[in-house]
Amino acid sequence: MRFIKKFFKWFAIILVSIIILLYIFDVDYLLRAVRTIYFRGYTTAFLEDYTHFPNREIKKGVAQPWNISKDYNTIPATATLEKTHTALETVAFLIIKNDSIVHESYYDDYSKDSKSNSFSMAKSVVTMALGKAIMDGKIKSLDQKVIDFFPELKGKYANEVTVGDLSSMASGLSWDEKYYSPFSIVTRAYFDDDLKKVILGLEINEKPGQSFKYLSGATQLLAMCIEKATGEYLSDYVSKNFWQPMGAENEALWQLDHEPDGIEKAYCCIASNARDFARLGKLYLNYGEWNGKQLVSASFVHKCINPRFSNSPQYGYGFWMHTINNKKLFYLRGHLGQFVIVVPEDNLIIVRLGHLKGLQTATDPHSNDLYTYFEEAYKMLEKRN
Repeated sequence: MRFIKKFFKWFAIILVSIIILLYIFDVDYLLRAVRTIYFRGYTTAFLEDYTHFPNREIKKGVAQPWNISKDYNTIPATATLEKTHTALETVAFLIIKNDSIVHESYYDDYSKDSKSNSFSMAKSVVTMALGKAIMDGKIKSLDQKVIDFFPELKGKYANEVTVGDLSSMASGLSWDEKYYSPFSIVTRAYFDDDLKKVILGLEINEKPGQSFKYLSGATQLLAMCIEKATGEYLSDYVSKNFWQPMGAENEALWQLDHEPDGIEKAYCCIASNARDFARLGKLYLNYGEWNGKQLVSASFVHKCINPRFSNSPQYGYGFWMHTINNKKLFYLRGHLGQFVIVVPEDNLIIVRLGHLKGLQTATDPHSNDLYTYFEEAYKMLEKRN
């Protein structure tokens, strides 16, 4: 008994000492990381982690359900696709052709209404909000300087960076994108309860507007500019201008750094479902028009889905793009293999949500599962004819 008491006494002393040291060295965000992620057996953010963070609702309006194709789910997934779903732990896969759902499948107890984390697909939504803010005259143009909104921005080139630089990943921001390191800035941003302080503590030390460099912090800073320009929470602005007019069938949730008045973790973390995420693809497929109303300008959409830099043809403003089998496509992409893939020439939208992403090599900016989802969806569609 004496040994047990002594053990717990020293255990408590060590635990308290560790916590004190975390605060002294300003890494106390790791306490939240341990509580929400690491103690649950994960090494990075996961699909359902939104349930462990505060959220702000992206309110829905009057639902506009998708049309269901007359041959809905009559063509089964190919063997290759099913093998990929199993290996990468897919939870939702959706094929929409000519505005009608042709195929949809769910796994791991997910359904059409189940929410899961968008991860970086949210970056595309932030850029949509930028386009709307420009259209509304809240932001002058892609060339408006960030210091107009945050004059306290630091760094050698702080006076030069524009909102367009942030959207196109040409910000020059001091940031690293190491998702699996507990001490990286991206990890701090995910778990810190004062995200605005984290972002404004960074510097613009590389000349912006010169080349593509994918940095999540750029999107977070962009969202802060949009919030300041519009005077609205980002979730409310997206709800009013996109989620409601697009007829989302379910409300969505956007993770916050703290509640009740925190800011959205804008570079990630919209919790929604495959059918409603697909609407984001449809809006851009139709160049910003929805039911006869222009939600965001066609010229802005055109900029988004075309490369800004010739040596980085994979990215425009907030959107990825590629050509597979001579078909041009653009897509939204998330950390664990979340995709909304749009092929304009065939009026086709493919959505995939899941726990794991395919292989990403240093020689190809597109992960190998993108090709599988694209190619196998086309094989399935060919069987309809």
